[in-house]
Parts: sequence; C-alpha cells; structure tokens
Amino acid sequence: MKLTVEEEGTLLDYLYRHLDMPKKRVKQYLTHGAIYLNNHKTTKYNEKVVPGMKIVITSEKSTKTTLPFDILMEDEHIIVVNKPSNLLTIATEKEKEKTLYHMVREYLIEKDKRSKIFIVHRLDKDTSGIVIFAKDEKTKNMLQEHWNEYVTLREYVAIVHGHMPKQKDRIVQYLKETKTNLTYVSRTKDGKEAITNYEVVKENEDYSLLKITIETGRKNQIRVAMSAIHHPIVGDKKYSYQKEKESRLYLHANRLKLFYPQIKKEILIETQTPNEFKRLMK
Repeated sequence: MKLTVEEEGTLLDYLYRHLDMPKKRVKQYLTHGAIYLNNHKTTKYNEKVVPGMKIVITSEKSTKTTLPFDILMEDEHIIVVNKPSNLLTIATEKEKEKTLYHMVREYLIEKDKRSKIFIVHRLDKDTSGIVIFAKDEKTKNMLQEHWNEYVTLREYVAIVHGHMPKQKDRIVQYLKETKTNLTYVSRTKDGKEAITNYEVVKENEDYSLLKITIETGRKNQIRVAMSAIHHPIVGDKKYSYQKEKESRLYLHANRLKLFYPQIKKEILIETQTPNEFKRLMK
C-alpha cells in the first residue's frame, strides 16, 4: 500500500486519518517496522510528515523479496540502487544491521542463497542517490581500481541557503580532517585537493537549486564546499551555521556515467529528483 502525504502532521495521526483500518493494526504496522517513509523504515509514532513524502506499508512476507527503494539497474555482475537519505551505506561500530549493504544483501540472498555482494563506492549517511554494489570480487576490483578512470560524470542536485554569487563556478579547495572526523578547508595547500563545480538551476526567495559535479571524491566534499562559501546545504546539521529544521539533507546523487568493463561500454545511470526538493523550491 502506498500513500503520498498531502498535509503536514505526525505520521501516526496521518495514518489514522487516511487508512481504513483499526487504529490497533496501524500501530502494529509501525511497531513491527512495516512502514517506510521516503524509503526509510520508521517505527516512530511522532515522525514529522510534510506534503510530497511517500509512505509505503508492506507486510513481513513482501519485505523478504522486495526493497523499499528503487533498483536502478541489475545484471549478473552489479546491482545499482537509489539510496534513501538517513541510511548508512555500510556498517559502523554503532550500526551493524540497518544499512544499505545489509538490505541489498538480504534481498539478493532471498533470491539466491549463493549470492555475494561487495561495496564499490559509498555515499554519506545523509546523502541520497546512486550507489553501486558488485556481485563478484572480480567486478568489484575492476571498478574500484579504475574508478577515477572509468567514471566520467558524478552529478548531484542540491538545495542551498540563499542566492549564489555566480550562476556557475568551479571551487578548488584543500581539505583536512579533525580528530573528531570533521572535514574542513585548509588555509594552506597541505590538504587533499577537492574540486567542486556548481550551476544554478532555479531560485526562490530563500533557496537555490544547484546542479553539482565533482572532479574529486573527498569525504563530505560538497557539503564542506557549500558551507565554506556561506551557502550551506539545506538540512546539513553537521556543517551548516544555519538553524536547520528540515528532516533530511537536500543533497542527492542523481547521475553517474562510467565505463562498464563487463560489457565494454559506457553507461549512464540516472534518478529522478526527490519530491521533497520540488516542494522546497515551489
């Protein structure tokens, strides 16, 4: 069952108003993790919902054979998915189970118990968009070892605070990392070079919608670049000096072009801009 949120409120109250089922059953769906909000599993009764958000209600049986987010491409060597925001790509010390890797692995094993899965690249937890997994070690090694050579386009869409000083620009910075794992711009050139290009697509009173391409792949590169020029990404609670009220980071990896060695051709993988972005830019 799928719903598109039409008015602001809390998740449980919204479900009560729009589902033709007993309130007890609605609570059971939430408690047992059968409800996904914008492709992100939630069990919170008071989770905030706003117009444009997608609610998917599924059964335990269906979660074993489907994923709560889009598969953009799949063949015998790779699987490419559209990662939701607020979901880790791979496990950390604090989070072992609820990761993109774990969900895709379970999906593949359900289809074939002999399935394997390997990380090719990753996105920040807060960033949504295109992520590639390999199904065999040979493909993983080929893509990882030649990533900078094979990948010819890494494009993102982002919403930032305010209006940009230029309609398009190329930002060259040198990034370093603190002991607490925060990335920052070095005043000297002793950090890792990071090159970020942006172009303004649309503006409204408060925000700018940007098309962003990167020439390097540094940790938190885009988030740091935008914050450093005083136009942080909306929803960035890590690098923004603004008081952020949005529930997600407005950064989405929407296009990836690369040479696919298994078929010896270049492929272009694309996703749609998330609905939340369109709502914010009205």
